[in-house]
Amino acid sequence: MTRTRTAGRTLLASALLAAAVAVPAAAAAAPREAAAGATVADETATQESRLVDDFYSAYIDAVAAEDGGDLATALRGFYLTPALRDRLAEWEAANHADGVLLAQDVPVDHQVTAGHSGAGHTWSTVRLTWGSPEDPTYTYLTVRSDLATGKISAIRDGE
Repeated sequence: MTRTRTAGRTLLASALLAAAVAVPAAAAAAPREAAAGATVADETATQESRLVDDFYSAYIDAVAAEDGGDLATALRGFYLTPALRDRLAEWEAANHADGVLLAQDVPVDHQVTAGHSGAGHTWSTVRLTWGSPEDPTYTYLTVRSDLATGKISAIRDGE
């Protein structure tokens, strides 16, 4: 499903993040419903893949916004493990690109597909859409989440 960026969604993401940071234990313990129209809202989606979708929705909006840097940093702090944040900082310094997107630009859309689980982790595939609706191109990321915490613990090129 195509997601359009709006200031309202960015503000909503900010408000939700602020509320989640204020009560992190409750946010981590409470089961979450997927947002209306979410790409992973079917019955096969896991809570972790919904969290990946929530993260990428808010993160793409934040990095696309002119003043979204603080929100993007806060989203990383909430959704990503500290070890992943450290690895991303190293990767970004070496590649001069955004480690969450593995790109220098901002995609126009994304889609998350739930994957398999095992050994305390679950995997999701994130399809990033680039270009125009008439001529889209796609890149794929494989995103690992920890089942115990729901935090994203790895992002790698999915191809």
